[in-house]
Amino acid sequence: MNEYQLTGKTLLITGASSGIGRETALQAARCGASLVVTGRDNTRLSQTRDALELQPGATIQTFIADLTVEQELNDFVSKLPLLDGLVHCAGIVGPLPVKFITNDDINQMFSINYQVPVLLTSLILRKRKLADGASVLFMSSIATRNPYFGGALYSSSKAALEAYSRTLALEMVGKGIRSNFIQAGLVETPMIESPAEEGMKQEALERYLKRYPLGIGKPADVAQAILYFMSDASRWVTGTSLIMGGE
Repeated sequence: MNEYQLTGKTLLITGASSGIGRETALQAARCGASLVVTGRDNTRLSQTRDALELQPGATIQTFIADLTVEQELNDFVSKLPLLDGLVHCAGIVGPLPVKFITNDDINQMFSINYQVPVLLTSLILRKRKLADGASVLFMSSIATRNPYFGGALYSSSKAALEAYSRTLALEMVGKGIRSNFIQAGLVETPMIESPAEEGMKQEALERYLKRYPLGIGKPADVAQAILYFMSDASRWVTGTSLIMGGE
């Protein structure tokens, strides 16, 4: 028996239309999982679906939804099958110096990075859509450990999510449901390919990249770690974090 395989498991992946979420869906499909994927961009989510290499017997469901809207969240959860895994990849980043933070900025950052994964997880549990022995994985950031200029809101939202994950692990231990999070470093993004277009000077970018002696990560690097947490190989791991930064 290969504990790293996902055959027979059904996983929900949010933010599957791009980046780490998309790559996780692609790799999970190759490992035999049935998938439920969601995002807000119909075109990009369809591209993810078309790229999946589903194994015999596996299924795929796609949902376009804005999970910050309560009704859409409720409708989405009502349509879910019983899940063996839940991967929270949806999120935003918004560099903002502390002196410019407004109430609207706080609401936007925490609504997407904290409230959506918390409310989605809680509703799935209330509706009994998460199987005993299932695994929940949250995407956090090494920014909660290593502060950076302009990262106060982003880091705060992820730190709050980490606290939620640890408490979830404690409360779900009786059902064998695991909860963990990944503290990821900088992953390949358009900012790296075209820093000037993203508002970052090349000199500043080069200084930042020196913090990564193993280089910048790729979505596949993180996706492979996520699949470990979704598999039975991690059945004895809960309430913890995996630091991925190549530092």
